[in-house]
Amino acid sequence: MALDMKAIGRAIGPLNHSYTVRDAILYALAVGAGASELEFCYEKYLKILPTFPMATTFDFFWHIAREAHIDVAGILHGEHELIFHNPIPREGTFITNGTITDYFDKGKDRGALVVGRADTFHSNGEKIVTNVYTLFARFDGGFESNPAPKQSISFPARNPDFIVDAAPSPDQHLLYRLTGDYFELHVDPEFARKSGFDRPIMHGACFLGYGCRALIRKLSPGKPEKLQRLACRFSRPLYPGTPIQTHIWKTAADAAFWRVVNRETGEIVIDNGIAEF
Repeated sequence: MALDMKAIGRAIGPLNHSYTVRDAILYALAVGAGASELEFCYEKYLKILPTFPMATTFDFFWHIAREAHIDVAGILHGEHELIFHNPIPREGTFITNGTITDYFDKGKDRGALVVGRADTFHSNGEKIVTNVYTLFARFDGGFESNPAPKQSISFPARNPDFIVDAAPSPDQHLLYRLTGDYFELHVDPEFARKSGFDRPIMHGACFLGYGCRALIRKLSPGKPEKLQRLACRFSRPLYPGTPIQTHIWKTAADAAFWRVVNRETGEIVIDNGIAEF
Protein backbone atom coordinates (compact mmCIF):
# COMPACT_ATOMS: atom_id res chain seq x y z
CA MET A 1 0.00 0.00 0.00
CA ALA A 2 1.38 3.41 -0.99
CA LEU A 3 1.69 6.27 1.46
CA ASP A 4 -1.43 8.42 1.69
CA MET A 5 -0.27 11.76 0.30
CA LYS A 6 -3.46 13.47 1.51
CA ALA A 7 -2.55 12.80 5.15
CA ILE A 8 -0.18 15.78 5.33
CA GLY A 9 -1.82 18.51 7.41
CA ARG A 10 -4.65 16.29 8.67
CA ALA A 11 -5.32 16.91 12.37
CA ILE A 12 -4.37 14.17 14.84
CA GLY A 13 -5.84 14.46 18.32
CA PRO A 14 -6.65 15.40 20.92
CA LEU A 15 -4.94 12.36 22.45
CA ASN A 16 -5.33 12.23 26.23
CA HIS A 17 -3.04 10.35 28.61
CA SER A 18 -3.37 10.51 32.40
CA TYR A 19 -0.33 9.70 34.53
CA THR A 20 0.75 9.52 38.16
CA VAL A 21 3.98 9.59 40.15
CA ARG A 22 4.18 5.82 39.66
CA ASP A 23 4.31 6.21 35.87
CA ALA A 24 7.11 8.78 36.09
CA ILE A 25 9.15 6.48 38.34
CA LEU A 26 8.53 3.45 36.10
CA TYR A 27 9.78 5.47 33.14
CA ALA A 28 12.96 6.47 34.99
CA LEU A 29 13.68 2.84 35.87
CA ALA A 30 12.98 1.80 32.26
CA VAL A 31 15.72 4.15 30.98
CA GLY A 32 18.29 2.95 33.50
CA ALA A 33 17.88 5.20 36.54
CA GLY A 34 18.39 3.58 39.94
CA ALA A 35 19.57 4.07 43.50
CA SER A 36 22.22 6.61 42.47
CA GLU A 37 19.49 8.86 41.01
CA LEU A 38 16.78 8.82 43.67
CA GLU A 39 15.47 12.15 42.44
CA PHE A 40 13.99 10.23 39.50
CA CYS A 41 13.01 7.08 41.39
CA TYR A 42 11.64 8.13 44.79
CA GLU A 43 8.49 10.16 45.23
CA LYS A 44 9.92 12.05 48.24
CA TYR A 45 12.47 13.85 46.02
CA LEU A 46 10.85 13.34 42.65
CA LYS A 47 12.03 15.26 39.61
CA ILE A 48 10.62 14.01 36.33
CA LEU A 49 12.92 13.21 33.42
CA PRO A 50 12.20 15.62 30.53
CA THR A 51 11.81 12.75 28.03
CA PHE A 52 8.95 11.21 30.07
CA PRO A 53 6.18 12.79 27.93
CA MET A 54 7.68 11.21 24.79
CA ALA A 55 6.89 7.78 26.23
CA THR A 56 3.49 8.63 27.66
CA THR A 57 2.27 10.31 24.46
CA PHE A 58 3.67 7.63 22.14
CA ASP A 59 0.22 6.97 20.69
CA PHE A 60 0.97 9.88 18.37
CA PHE A 61 3.68 7.75 16.68
CA TRP A 62 1.10 5.14 15.75
CA HIS A 63 -1.45 7.72 14.63
CA ILE A 64 1.18 9.02 12.19
CA ALA A 65 1.74 5.48 10.93
CA ARG A 66 -1.98 4.80 10.47
CA GLU A 67 -2.78 8.13 8.82
CA ALA A 68 0.18 7.82 6.44
CA HIS A 69 -0.53 4.11 5.67
CA ILE A 70 3.03 3.05 6.57
CA ASP A 71 3.85 -0.65 6.24
CA VAL A 72 4.45 -1.41 9.94
CA ALA A 73 6.74 -4.36 9.16
CA GLY A 74 9.31 -1.82 7.99
CA ILE A 75 8.75 1.01 10.44
CA LEU A 76 11.55 2.37 12.62
CA HIS A 77 11.95 5.45 14.79
CA GLY A 78 14.35 7.47 12.62
CA GLU A 79 14.87 10.83 14.31
CA HIS A 80 13.42 12.75 17.21
CA GLU A 81 13.37 16.30 18.51
CA LEU A 82 11.90 17.52 21.78
CA ILE A 83 11.39 21.19 22.64
CA PHE A 84 10.59 21.73 26.31
CA HIS A 85 8.37 24.62 27.40
CA ASN A 86 7.56 24.11 31.09
CA PRO A 87 8.53 21.73 33.93
CA ILE A 88 6.43 18.55 34.11
CA PRO A 89 3.94 18.37 37.00
CA ARG A 90 4.05 15.22 39.15
CA GLU A 91 0.67 13.99 37.91
CA GLY A 92 -2.20 14.94 35.68
CA THR A 93 -3.25 14.47 32.07
CA PHE A 94 -1.34 15.20 28.88
CA ILE A 95 -3.39 16.49 25.93
CA THR A 96 -1.63 16.09 22.57
CA ASN A 97 -2.58 17.56 19.19
CA GLY A 98 -0.52 17.30 16.03
CA THR A 99 -0.29 16.50 12.35
CA ILE A 100 1.89 14.91 9.68
CA THR A 101 4.04 17.69 8.25
CA ASP A 102 6.25 16.10 5.54
CA TYR A 103 7.14 13.04 3.46
CA PHE A 104 10.65 12.56 2.09
CA ASP A 105 11.49 9.87 -0.47
CA LYS A 106 14.79 8.00 -0.07
CA GLY A 107 14.20 5.80 -3.15
CA LYS A 108 12.24 2.68 -4.09
CA ASP A 109 14.56 0.27 -2.30
CA ARG A 110 15.59 2.65 0.50
CA GLY A 111 12.27 3.72 1.99
CA ALA A 112 10.86 7.06 3.04
CA LEU A 113 10.78 9.45 5.98
CA VAL A 114 7.45 10.52 7.45
CA VAL A 115 7.56 13.53 9.78
CA GLY A 116 4.95 14.44 12.37
CA ARG A 117 4.82 17.27 14.90
CA ALA A 118 2.72 17.46 18.06
CA ASP A 119 2.27 19.83 20.98
CA THR A 120 1.48 18.40 24.41
CA PHE A 121 -0.27 20.44 27.10
CA HIS A 122 -0.85 19.53 30.73
CA SER A 123 -4.38 19.55 32.12
CA ASN A 124 -3.40 22.67 34.11
CA GLY A 125 -3.21 24.53 30.77
CA GLU A 126 0.57 24.77 30.48
CA LYS A 127 2.34 23.77 27.27
CA ILE A 128 4.85 21.06 28.24
CA VAL A 129 6.65 19.79 25.15
CA THR A 130 6.70 19.77 21.36
CA ASN A 131 7.65 16.41 19.83
CA VAL A 132 8.89 16.11 16.26
CA TYR A 133 8.88 12.47 15.12
CA THR A 134 10.64 11.26 12.00
CA LEU A 135 9.51 7.74 11.12
CA PHE A 136 11.68 5.66 8.81
CA ALA A 137 9.29 3.73 6.56
CA ARG A 138 11.73 1.22 5.07
CA PHE A 139 9.27 -0.37 2.62
CA ASP A 140 7.43 2.75 1.44
CA GLY A 141 9.86 4.63 -0.79
CA GLY A 142 9.78 5.21 -4.53
CA PHE A 143 7.11 7.91 -4.91
CA GLU A 144 9.73 10.16 -6.58
CA SER A 145 9.03 13.34 -4.69
CA ASN A 146 10.71 15.40 -1.98
CA PRO A 147 14.16 13.78 -1.59
CA ALA A 148 15.26 13.27 1.99
CA PRO A 149 17.20 16.23 3.41
CA LYS A 150 20.82 15.61 4.33
CA GLN A 151 21.61 16.90 7.78
CA SER A 152 24.79 16.35 9.74
CA ILE A 153 26.61 17.90 12.67
CA SER A 154 30.28 18.80 12.64
CA PHE A 155 31.46 17.32 15.90
CA PRO A 156 34.53 18.96 17.48
CA ALA A 157 37.85 17.43 16.42
CA ARG A 158 38.75 16.44 19.96
CA ASN A 159 37.90 13.75 22.47
CA PRO A 160 34.52 14.09 24.19
CA ASP A 161 34.42 16.30 27.26
CA PHE A 162 32.44 13.57 29.03
CA ILE A 163 31.90 9.84 28.50
CA VAL A 164 29.13 8.16 30.49
CA ASP A 165 29.00 4.35 30.58
CA ALA A 166 25.78 2.41 30.96
CA ALA A 167 24.82 -1.26 30.91
CA PRO A 168 21.18 -1.84 29.92
CA SER A 169 19.78 -5.12 31.18
CA PRO A 170 19.11 -7.97 28.72
CA ASP A 171 15.49 -7.45 29.80
CA GLN A 172 15.49 -3.65 29.49
CA HIS A 173 13.19 -3.68 26.46
CA LEU A 174 10.58 -5.65 28.40
CA LEU A 175 10.53 -3.00 31.11
CA TYR A 176 10.58 -0.05 28.72
CA ARG A 177 7.57 -1.28 26.73
CA LEU A 178 5.44 -0.87 29.88
CA THR A 179 5.89 2.90 29.54
CA GLY A 180 3.68 2.88 26.44
CA ASP A 181 5.44 1.45 23.35
CA TYR A 182 4.10 -2.09 22.85
CA PHE A 183 5.35 -2.57 19.27
CA GLU A 184 6.00 -6.27 18.56
CA LEU A 185 9.45 -5.50 17.12
CA HIS A 186 10.68 -5.01 20.70
CA VAL A 187 9.32 -8.22 22.19
CA ASP A 188 8.26 -10.81 19.58
CA PRO A 189 11.16 -12.88 18.12
CA GLU A 190 9.16 -14.00 15.09
CA PHE A 191 8.06 -10.47 14.20
CA ALA A 192 11.65 -9.22 14.67
CA ARG A 193 12.98 -11.86 12.24
CA LYS A 194 10.32 -10.92 9.65
CA SER A 195 11.49 -7.32 10.00
CA GLY A 196 15.10 -8.33 9.30
CA PHE A 197 16.56 -8.59 12.82
CA ASP A 198 18.03 -11.57 14.64
CA ARG A 199 15.85 -10.93 17.69
CA PRO A 200 13.85 -8.09 19.28
CA ILE A 201 15.71 -4.79 19.40
CA MET A 202 15.79 -2.02 22.00
CA HIS A 203 13.42 0.91 21.60
CA GLY A 204 15.36 3.85 20.22
CA ALA A 205 13.44 6.05 22.65
CA CYS A 206 14.80 3.90 25.49
CA PHE A 207 18.45 4.57 24.81
CA LEU A 208 17.54 8.19 24.04
CA GLY A 209 16.41 8.23 27.68
CA TYR A 210 19.84 6.92 28.70
CA GLY A 211 21.42 9.77 26.73
CA CYS A 212 19.14 12.32 28.38
CA ARG A 213 20.12 11.08 31.85
CA ALA A 214 23.81 11.29 30.95
CA LEU A 215 23.45 14.85 29.64
CA ILE A 216 21.63 16.01 32.76
CA ARG A 217 24.18 14.34 35.03
CA LYS A 218 27.10 16.13 33.37
CA LEU A 219 25.60 19.44 32.28
CA SER A 220 22.74 20.20 34.68
CA PRO A 221 23.01 17.90 37.72
CA GLY A 222 19.90 17.89 39.87
CA LYS A 223 18.11 20.31 37.53
CA PRO A 224 16.47 18.36 34.68
CA GLU A 225 13.98 21.18 34.19
CA LYS A 226 16.77 23.30 32.64
CA LEU A 227 16.82 21.15 29.49
CA GLN A 228 15.20 23.15 26.68
CA ARG A 229 15.84 21.09 23.55
CA LEU A 230 16.98 17.57 22.74
CA ALA A 231 17.39 16.21 19.21
CA CYS A 232 19.03 13.17 17.61
CA ARG A 233 19.02 10.60 14.83
CA PHE A 234 18.77 6.86 15.52
CA SER A 235 21.52 5.52 13.29
CA ARG A 236 21.75 1.80 14.16
CA PRO A 237 19.68 -0.75 16.08
CA LEU A 238 20.80 -1.93 19.50
CA TYR A 239 20.10 -5.32 21.01
CA PRO A 240 19.05 -5.57 24.67
CA GLY A 241 21.91 -6.11 27.10
CA THR A 242 24.49 -4.32 24.94
CA PRO A 243 26.63 -1.87 26.96
CA ILE A 244 26.65 1.71 25.71
CA GLN A 245 28.46 5.01 26.18
CA THR A 246 27.13 8.53 25.83
CA HIS A 247 29.79 10.87 24.39
CA ILE A 248 29.27 14.58 25.13
CA TRP A 249 31.04 17.61 23.64
CA LYS A 250 30.28 20.96 25.25
CA THR A 251 29.86 23.60 22.54
CA ALA A 252 28.82 26.47 24.84
CA ALA A 253 27.99 27.00 28.49
CA ASP A 254 24.43 25.87 27.81
CA ALA A 255 24.76 23.57 24.77
CA ALA A 256 26.35 20.31 23.67
CA PHE A 257 26.63 17.79 20.86
CA TRP A 258 26.27 14.14 21.84
CA ARG A 259 26.24 10.56 20.60
CA VAL A 260 25.45 7.13 21.99
CA VAL A 261 27.93 4.40 21.05
CA ASN A 262 27.73 0.61 21.19
CA ARG A 263 30.58 -0.11 23.62
CA GLU A 264 31.19 -3.59 22.19
CA THR A 265 31.58 -2.58 18.53
CA GLY A 266 32.22 1.16 18.64
CA GLU A 267 29.29 1.73 16.27
CA ILE A 268 27.28 4.91 16.71
CA VAL A 269 23.67 4.05 17.57
CA ILE A 270 22.49 7.64 18.18
CA ASP A 271 24.06 10.39 16.09
CA ASN A 272 23.60 14.10 15.41
CA GLY A 273 22.70 14.69 19.04
CA ILE A 274 21.97 18.27 20.13
CA ALA A 275 21.23 19.38 23.67
CA GLU A 276 20.37 22.92 24.80
CA PHE A 277 19.89 23.97 28.42
